[in-house]
Amino acid sequence: MSRTEGSGVDRVIVVDKPAGMTSHDVVQRVRRAIRQRRIGHAGTLDPAATGVLVLLAGRATRLSQYLTAAEKEYEGRLVLGVATDTQDADGAVMSTADCSDVTETRLLECFGEFTGDLLQTPPMVSAVKRGGRRLYELAREGVEVARDPRPVTVRELELVGFEPPDVRFRVVCSKGTYVRTLAADIGARLGCGAHLGELRRTRSGDFGLAEALPLARLESRQTRPALPGRSLYDALADIPSVTLSERQLDQVLEGQPAEFPEGVGHPPGALVRATADGVHLTAIARVDEISGGDGALLKPIRVFGEESERETVAE
Repeated sequence: MSRTEGSGVDRVIVVDKPAGMTSHDVVQRVRRAIRQRRIGHAGTLDPAATGVLVLLAGRATRLSQYLTAAEKEYEGRLVLGVATDTQDADGAVMSTADCSDVTETRLLECFGEFTGDLLQTPPMVSAVKRGGRRLYELAREGVEVARDPRPVTVRELELVGFEPPDVRFRVVCSKGTYVRTLAADIGARLGCGAHLGELRRTRSGDFGLAEALPLARLESRQTRPALPGRSLYDALADIPSVTLSERQLDQVLEGQPAEFPEGVGHPPGALVRATADGVHLTAIARVDEISGGDGALLKPIRVFGEESERETVAE
């Protein structure tokens, strides 16, 4: 068995979440299906939404901060002329208005205004905390509180189809962007109101629908060989890799910096995957300069070797 990384239960599994379930419901069902108690996720989906839900099994839970920060891509449908209290189709109707004057040209202009760096106010029905409580808990009690706008980035917002009152779109956005709020804000800007009718996440970082397993298929596996999904090393494919010698491996497994007299080919401050064999993840490390020298130091941040479950924090 490898000295770095763990057993087959340490996996990143992509599920095609069905509609009508919370992300927590999916986690619970996958936990039972793969017989692994330690499971997390890399970003939730609303109950009505479908698509890519990245689950972290075993020690993959320690990758959460690196995977949740990735941008997301969605395909959706917004409905013009109807505003709801949850900003989606599950909420109560708050107002209706005529949207017959909304043209494709106006939509494209409006989409342009909502592309780039934006300030977005989180909806009341969200998991954002206020005073130690989730906003959705307060919303259930009929309490509405002021929310501070948060910076988000909409990198792409594309009009896919327009059959009034339905508007089909594709959006690529940063972590923390509420697509239903985006839909409601677009409706408000157009003057007729709108809500999110459908939403499907097609990508979360490097994980797309092509590798997403239907929940039913995951649950129906009769035999249980190696789990589906990616290893810890492969899950961080967008982070460059540095190969360790035997001596450097020993140092990193002890949580100590490893010295590279010839450098590592990446600038100081860069995050890298440290590996001994190009297959298993030894550690996530940060590149640092050698004081008074030309080489580099690799300072482990999180160590995944079997001999060490310890986590170290870079200075």
